[in-house]
Amino acid sequence: MRYVYEVYKEMSFSRAAKNLFISQPSLSAAVKKEEEKVGSQIFERSTNPIQLTEIGQEYIRSVERLMDVENSFANYISDLAELKNGSLSIGGTNFFISYVLPPLLSRFTALYPLIHIRLVKATTSELTEKLNTGSLDLLLDNSVLGPEIYDRKTIREEHLLIAVPVSFSTNNQVKQYALTAADIKRGTHLDSSVAPVPMGAFQNDPFLLLHEQNDTRERAMNICRESHFTPQIWPELDQQITAYNLACYGMGIAFIGDSLVQNVPEAKNLLFYKLDNREAVRKVSLYYKRNRYLSKAVTTFMDMI
Repeated sequence: MRYVYEVYKEMSFSRAAKNLFISQPSLSAAVKKEEEKVGSQIFERSTNPIQLTEIGQEYIRSVERLMDVENSFANYISDLAELKNGSLSIGGTNFFISYVLPPLLSRFTALYPLIHIRLVKATTSELTEKLNTGSLDLLLDNSVLGPEIYDRKTIREEHLLIAVPVSFSTNNQVKQYALTAADIKRGTHLDSSVAPVPMGAFQNDPFLLLHEQNDTRERAMNICRESHFTPQIWPELDQQITAYNLACYGMGIAFIGDSLVQNVPEAKNLLFYKLDNREAVRKVSLYYKRNRYLSKAVTTFMDMI
């Protein structure tokens, strides 16, 4: 089972054999033996890279369910050691791993230095898959994950802003609404006396949006739609911190959470604008899979936040 799963992860017999420290012929023979046991091919070998057959897809789903059960039992056993050993795996995008998670982890690691901490940095979609299969304990994110599958602990409320390069001439039309990075760090944008910007003013400017299916992208599109325009998108990106950095270089307008602005160095070449839209408010949360056993390390960490 382990050999088959490694081939699936790599989609290559040669790379899987290298990871498993066995020869490729030995690995091929082991997989063939498992296929004979199943009574059907698990891999379609005529394609490059290899692909799972229909039976193979169900085989992998079953393996991942077994792995989930094994991980739950291992977590239960680790509780018996009273946090003198064990592990805690947390996933997040580049921004959350680099800026939001460190202060949350610092007290925990000081109290429980023997707990092995594993941080996984990837896109939200990749991390959600890892959380679903049990290779992550927790996911720190500002997206909304399905409540029928995941529970969460909210860390903070986040407000979306638009970050506009100071070089954009549209700023002159709406200068009474403009805020600086220092204003955002002070929380000025949360004051009810601060007026939101009319988004329609920016309809002819380029926007730096994330890929479709991303929570920030969907909220951005809804905000623009309610202002009766479709944004000019260039380019599509994977992470919010990338959009922010490109905006700093004058390449377009980015939708940015205030938690990002409050954690990174002040950008002197950006102006920020408050948004008047329900889509502009969301929660930053630690997600975990519902009905999965949570180790003592996981529950202790969440209780400390």
